[in-house]
Amino acid sequence: MIIEFRCEIDYARRWMHRETLSIDGLNVPVQIAWTATAEPRPAGLDALFSLERLVLHKGKPGGADRLKVIPEQAHTGTADVIVDFTSAPRDPNSSAQLYLRPLFNGAAGENAALAAILGGDLPVIEIVNEVDGAVVDRGHPSSEIAAGLSGGLETVMARTLTMLAAILSGRPRIVPQLARPMQSGNGPGPAAYVVRGLAVSIAKEIYRLCCYAPHWHVGWRFNDGAGVWQTGDLSGPGWNILGDPGSHFYADPFPITWQGRTFVFFEDLDHRVGKGIISAIEFGEAGPVGDVVPVLEEPWHLSYPFLIEDKGELWMIPESSLNGDVALYKCVRFPDKWERHATLLSGLELADATITQHNGLNYLFGAWRDGTGGYSDSLAIYHAEHLLGPWLPHASNPLLIDRASTRPAGNCVTMNGKLWRPVQNCTGGYGAALALAEVVELSPTTFKQVVRHSLKPGPLWPGRKLHTLNRCGRLEVIDGSRVQPKTRAFASKFPSTVSPARTSPSTAS
Repeated sequence: MIIEFRCEIDYARRWMHRETLSIDGLNVPVQIAWTATAEPRPAGLDALFSLERLVLHKGKPGGADRLKVIPEQAHTGTADVIVDFTSAPRDPNSSAQLYLRPLFNGAAGENAALAAILGGDLPVIEIVNEVDGAVVDRGHPSSEIAAGLSGGLETVMARTLTMLAAILSGRPRIVPQLARPMQSGNGPGPAAYVVRGLAVSIAKEIYRLCCYAPHWHVGWRFNDGAGVWQTGDLSGPGWNILGDPGSHFYADPFPITWQGRTFVFFEDLDHRVGKGIISAIEFGEAGPVGDVVPVLEEPWHLSYPFLIEDKGELWMIPESSLNGDVALYKCVRFPDKWERHATLLSGLELADATITQHNGLNYLFGAWRDGTGGYSDSLAIYHAEHLLGPWLPHASNPLLIDRASTRPAGNCVTMNGKLWRPVQNCTGGYGAALALAEVVELSPTTFKQVVRHSLKPGPLWPGRKLHTLNRCGRLEVIDGSRVQPKTRAFASKFPSTVSPARTSPSTAS
């Protein structure tokens, strides 16, 4: 198979510069057919991109950078698949077996992607088969690493390539229904957008000089009645905050009762080091008991300590996406001694691995990252008969590209015979809110979920974010973020509700 990208030569960009496209581990040849420019770009766009690269990207090259093209290098061979990134009409003389057109909020071409970003949000991406007009895939990328206008464009194109690779793999696609962002149509021009973005970046740097950011904290409560899963909101007993030493943040709480004792395990990140470990604290009838205890540390960052019981043993799968694997640890002394036992998956970035059993199989959900796209918008599922595997990919991986309902946010729950999963809603940024999704269909070849409830910070949970939910018996736990000044003098002006005990998505902001 030969793939042809049709791109405008006057606006060639680094993301287009490729000889192959990776499809299921195979490098499929790509040729570029450069076309004349159909629509001019906003004046000064490249100069603004260069300014962003200098200030926002520390001088590092990005996918939106201009690419110098030698016309003689253009390919003219016959292609089996054409992917037309322009806004020009389809070539009527094309003999390609498949003619695909990426659309951004329903319109073709780079200008459409730029217009959406300038309007205040990344666009919904649709890949259309121009032979019959059918939408063969649809996705909505997350923007947590999309710095500036150029970063937004790079993120959109990275996820477009993810979707194209999935389509061309031949795997069946599950096309979700995604609403296009509401845009006013009177957003700022490119110059104003970039200037505002630079000002926001400077403000963030000043904020980071004065405060630890982000600063996550764990909330807990005892609840003898209906909990979040039953009510679909945060009502009920008030939430307490698990105290922290200020220079550490606590996130991703997972409670468990084992050998007659209840502990909450969580990510423990020292701001001064910038690397997370897994720690735990015991809970008694009145709340936390004793000190926070470090239980697992590796040379790489750890977070999201998913816990699972299997065959009389207790296991942990902490997120280790920076190490490029999904590793299983066995508890050899509860709660503070764990040994790496097996590697379930390797050679991939998979965040927040979460396992549940359904119809006799184990299913592992995770947020999969491909290329330079975001960390929270692509869902991958694997299945296995046994915890130790072998773990096989779902027939349609990646099943879903949607920043509002992809990334796991805690243990799955079965209620009244229905399977539910908490998910991060990253529409307002990483970890901004939670959603409760009912899994309507799940098998090695099918998947469908429907979001039934959305939970956001507010009067019942003050703060800026909310991104993990779990329960163990009477004990419910969540997490969020708050402003944490670096000096104790300032910290005294920002009191928080601290639990009685003395205590010692995730590093994305």
